[in-house]
Amino acid sequence: MTNSLQEAPAGDGVLGYDDVVRLTAVRKVYGGAVVALDGVSVGLRRGSFTAIMGPSGSGKSTLLQCAAGLDRPSSGSVELDGVELTSLGERERTRLRRRRIGFVFQAYNLLPALTVRDNVALPLRLAGRRPKRRTVEEVLRRVGLGDRMRSRPGELSGGQQQRVAIARALVARPAVLFGDEPTGALDTGTAREVLGLLRETVRETGQTVVMVTHDPIAAAHADRALFLADGRLVGELDQPTVEQVAAQMTRLGADGAGR
Repeated sequence: MTNSLQEAPAGDGVLGYDDVVRLTAVRKVYGGAVVALDGVSVGLRRGSFTAIMGPSGSGKSTLLQCAAGLDRPSSGSVELDGVELTSLGERERTRLRRRRIGFVFQAYNLLPALTVRDNVALPLRLAGRRPKRRTVEEVLRRVGLGDRMRSRPGELSGGQQQRVAIARALVARPAVLFGDEPTGALDTGTAREVLGLLRETVRETGQTVVMVTHDPIAAAHADRALFLADGRLVGELDQPTVEQVAAQMTRLGADGAGR
């Protein structure tokens, strides 16, 4: 693996057998006119941490939504953990998301009336599974909240609430954890702690994490950074550094301003 920027023209994504998510020639058009994704092909490796970056309007959130089965591509295919998502009906996709996908957003989306333990157990209940107390407590200890299980969200700091959200995403042992700006609402120090937790989860448990971010510091925690512009995959970095990511984002911003 190298630190050099690799150009990745649309449609040339290399899809490996160890990819837990594969997008092939994915195109997403809104309203018959706005092209959010324009023929993206890429594989996301199992047990890796991938950052998705690009200027505003580049299609990075749409890519995440299509990869996670939250949105259906206009054309192309999306395969997640061996299941072709584009062939599933809405009910089947919802069932798959509850069992095989975890989500962490900028907003913590915790239920204030429930304890930390009950918030974490909620996805299992929604999936029709009886949460094991030991499993819930184990994942809370893993994120450093073993002593706050009976607390309610309002009694926690923002960083602690995001740790609860991560524990909730991990409790069902998902094939992929998707994050959409998961540290966007946190201060620098707390964001670094949360990113370190995600990095540790990948390294120690083999969890796959895919994160949309605009922050070069956040992207530098990833194994790989993918760059989008105008709905196309235009490059990637393996083992990215803050400086490399910032330089690439500056170049993409300048290029976009010139169009």
